[in-house]
Amino acid sequence: MTDIDLLAVDAYDYDLPENLIAASPAEPRDSAKLLVYDRRTDTITHTVFKEFLHFLPADTAVILNDTKVIKARLFGHKQSGGKVEVLINSPLPRNRFLVYIRGRVKPETHLHFDQGLEAVVETLHPDGTRTVRFTQNGKPIDFTTLHEVLEKIGHVPLPPYIKREDTQADTKDYQTVFARKIGAVAAPTASLHFTDALFTQMRERFDTRYITLHVGAGTFKPVEAKRIDAHTMHSEFYDIPQKTRELIDSGQKILAVGTTVTRTVEYYVRTCLPRGACDLFLHPYNPPQRVDFLLTNFHLPKSTLLMLVASFIGLEKTQAIYKEAIAKSYRFFSYGDAMLIL
Repeated sequence: MTDIDLLAVDAYDYDLPENLIAASPAEPRDSAKLLVYDRRTDTITHTVFKEFLHFLPADTAVILNDTKVIKARLFGHKQSGGKVEVLINSPLPRNRFLVYIRGRVKPETHLHFDQGLEAVVETLHPDGTRTVRFTQNGKPIDFTTLHEVLEKIGHVPLPPYIKREDTQADTKDYQTVFARKIGAVAAPTASLHFTDALFTQMRERFDTRYITLHVGAGTFKPVEAKRIDAHTMHSEFYDIPQKTRELIDSGQKILAVGTTVTRTVEYYVRTCLPRGACDLFLHPYNPPQRVDFLLTNFHLPKSTLLMLVASFIGLEKTQAIYKEAIAKSYRFFSYGDAMLIL
């Protein structure tokens, strides 16, 4: 692979048959396939997720992301009657919100929704996001109140590659069994494979800690630059409790469940900041310094998530594993199968 430019975004492309994009999760959750790659022996094992704990070294600590997905997609209309779709991305100071809007808008456009909810567009940003302020029945509302309204009229923000409307089942399926802190608009998908029973077994056998990173819509944003070093990484709010920081600061082996946990831990290692906005971009030229093992799903071509996987095992091995996963009909992306890197 010496002739491959690891900074070229095109080097992280691959062909995926459309039928391998998972439109719904495995049932039960832990019946999903699991590909285990052991770097020490350079071997691949094919199994199912419910066997996951048997592969994890006994002295490993596990870190999970306890963020909770909100019903962040809203359907409404402008004063002119034109339909709009709003995807809430994150709260801002002074009860403002950063959103994506499908439909042409300009500053001071008024958007109307059910339950007396209204949004006024304040700012259009170059990256496609918009700043809006929400009111309900003419009164300004904060994030807590907005979340209560979203629970009534919002929709589960399924990823754009799932070509169907959300259903009542997604309200549970697109949420981890240990989700606690509201704020994400995308699920930490590696964790979706845990059932209540498997999660309990893991907590009984392994030291289990948490971080919070509220996954934003930027996780689905394609890398538009031609080279990795020209890409501007999106940022997301994170918080690391004291007990988890103590673990990170120790010498214990760590399994990061998902790319969000990986980036959060690695950002903390580099900055020593327990909370803030994480914009760390991991790739083969910026590999992990602290995380030992990774549990993750199979990611989109030319995505920052695929580059993160390559930061652990290199691009050549990543490509080989993905090729084998496709040959064995693994299901890809958010509702798809899983991969464990040891």
